[in-house]
Amino acid sequence: MAAPTAETVPARATPPGRGSLLGRSEGARTGLLLLPPMLWLGVAYLAALGALFVTSLWSQNDFTGEIERIWSFDNYRQIWEVPVYRTIAFRTIGIAALVTVIDAVLAFPVALFMAKVAAPRTRRLMVIAVLMPLWASYLVKAYAWRGMFSEGGLIDWLGAPFGIQSPGYGLTATTITLAYLWLPYMILPIYAGLERVPDSLFEASGDLGAGSLTTIRRVVLPMAFPAIVAGSIFTFSLSLGDYIAVQIVGGTSQLLGNVVYTNVGSANNLPFAAAYATIPVVVMVGYLAAARRTGALENL
Repeated sequence: MAAPTAETVPARATPPGRGSLLGRSEGARTGLLLLPPMLWLGVAYLAALGALFVTSLWSQNDFTGEIERIWSFDNYRQIWEVPVYRTIAFRTIGIAALVTVIDAVLAFPVALFMAKVAAPRTRRLMVIAVLMPLWASYLVKAYAWRGMFSEGGLIDWLGAPFGIQSPGYGLTATTITLAYLWLPYMILPIYAGLERVPDSLFEASGDLGAGSLTTIRRVVLPMAFPAIVAGSIFTFSLSLGDYIAVQIVGGTSQLLGNVVYTNVGSANNLPFAAAYATIPVVVMVGYLAAARRTGALENL
């Protein structure tokens, strides 16, 4: 009797309903796996934002300093009607945008060289070099820049032969410091995005007679734009909420985070601090909504 071949052996049929049961069990296991982080997200993040908004609708008694749980929009009205608060808010948004532009201009050629020009060994070394500043403490890097911006510091010493002086402490120093601190967060997303650009596109562009600048402008930049926007989410949001760098190198200048810090600390006006803290939240919600249309969130 001949042995049965692959064609003659009947396939073992799956019992009715077993596939759906397996699918449901895998879905249940996935749900249980995701339950703790989702609970943490809901409690530690969404609930905190809800508490922030609720607190912003309360007020503080001017005589006793106690919080009065009376619902009103007086804090938001004060933010809009007092010119100094509007100025600080727009100044903070402007500096965050400027830091993002500076980092994008600096990060793009570095990321392009890493992704498409450097040899594999050089590429690995450059990735390590980009990541190394993240290993140092935030305060160490900020105070290092404070020393460089100080009178007689490194900038004055290097610029003395050329008649260049340090800008000193202020918004310029704050912008430069923030641009340095968040630059790796812009380089890495752009590098990841450029790595996905096929090398054949560069060859095709060259075969069609396009120069290097034309290729970068018409081929590389459009394809890397979502990655640039993805990096800008980090640089913009981190600059928008920063309040330490401006205290170290900002001199007498104030940003949005400093107003929140002052009202939480010395003024002890939590409702107003909560109302002012909703500004970066609203700005970032709008920014993320706009970034989502570019496909940038897929590059994170």
